Amino acid sequence: MNQELLRIVDSIARDKNIEKESIFNDIEMSLHSAARKFYGEAEDVACTIDRMTGDIQVNKNGTLIDYREFGRIAAQTAKQVLIQKIREDERGSILEEFADRQGQIITGTVARAEGTALSVNLGRCEGFLPKSEQIPGETHHVGERIRCLVLEVRDVGNHVKIVLSRSHPDFIRRLFELEVPEVQEKIIEVKALAREAGYRTKIAVSSIDTKVDCVGACVGVRGSRIKNIVDELGGEKIDIVRWNESSQVLITNSLKPAEIVEISLNFELGRATVVVNETQLSLAIGKRGQNVRLAARLTGWDIDILTPTEYSKGLDDLEKAMRTIEGVDDKFIDRLVALGIIDLRDLQEVGFEPLVKELELSEELARKVIEVGREAGKRIEEEEKARKIADANAANQEALPAEGDATSGQSESETAAEPIEPTAHAETAPTDAPAVDASEPTEPASSN
Repeated sequence: MNQELLRIVDSIARDKNIEKESIFNDIEMSLHSAARKFYGEAEDVACTIDRMTGDIQVNKNGTLIDYREFGRIAAQTAKQVLIQKIREDERGSILEEFADRQGQIITGTVARAEGTALSVNLGRCEGFLPKSEQIPGETHHVGERIRCLVLEVRDVGNHVKIVLSRSHPDFIRRLFELEVPEVQEKIIEVKALAREAGYRTKIAVSSIDTKVDCVGACVGVRGSRIKNIVDELGGEKIDIVRWNESSQVLITNSLKPAEIVEISLNFELGRATVVVNETQLSLAIGKRGQNVRLAARLTGWDIDILTPTEYSKGLDDLEKAMRTIEGVDDKFIDRLVALGIIDLRDLQEVGFEPLVKELELSEELARKVIEVGREAGKRIEEEEKARKIADANAANQEALPAEGDATSGQSESETAAEPIEPTAHAETAPTDAPAVDASEPTEPASSN
């Protein structure tokens, strides 16, 4: 009985997580390669190993031979083949193991920095954490323990490449599963999540048990649960939003701490027009549009933030344009607004087909409504542009006397400045540039 061979096979199987049968097959293949190297390719050679005793038998043309006589060159061939086969088995084992863990959080140790990327020791292998998957502003040093999401696992040449991530939205989702038992047990469900890594995250949750407060459970006693997550993310803000099937309620919750006056939904365009008071405008939009941008991603709606004055002006312009069409009355305008059309821009983008389908207009009338709206929109845009130029010129003229007195006393005609063109109106629709929101959420689930 070859106890030494059995002990070696058992040790390799445990250390490298490889099936014993695969190792026995690799040894048989390496002996077969050594025998053919020693006797020649034309010889009929067979090698077998008894799985119970570890005894090795090598047959040449049906005759039992002693494999110890193969010589140094044949033994070297067997060694190379065996090493290659075990490495292939180990790579397959690693690929299978981490493929099953894809999308889960794993803990490793920073091994070294490769430029801006990091190599993370995961035990049996190393993972790759590229710069694009790191949290902006976060730094790590060699030897530091780090938690990452297994983003991608693929077989590349002679090794397995494991791509890790700390900036992916699912990293937040998995952290909530680890820190909040109700999320792990599916009592609380994460319905939607929007994240700008390193700055802010909005997560919408709901509970299937009426006795469990989804927001309170995620926050924990005195914020203990959410604090652990925020600490892991290096202070990234997290807003926990209460999920609601009503889009209006969900948008209202997602824009907190801003107070909403009115919401108009245009299902044809997938656009939500949100009206807030002047004092709440900057809070709703957020610094560089971050709050409204994350709310748009969370809810799936394109969100426009307007003040009551802007909202009323849009409705007034729409009503004035529609009044020029024969047969248009208050009821028709109310139906347009109910459809989510609150200004001339919406009317032009929607097109005539929804007017025919939803408002049951004739195709001729629908096209006329669109055409009138387009002409009115162009006229209002030109008037607004001319007004801005006139205001800029007036402001420039008021500044000229003071400048003339303070300098060389030149005549007004000599120092007159050129008219100033108006600047472009800043869109409130979501953009992709990350920014830090200075607003503090009023929802009890928010954490700073």
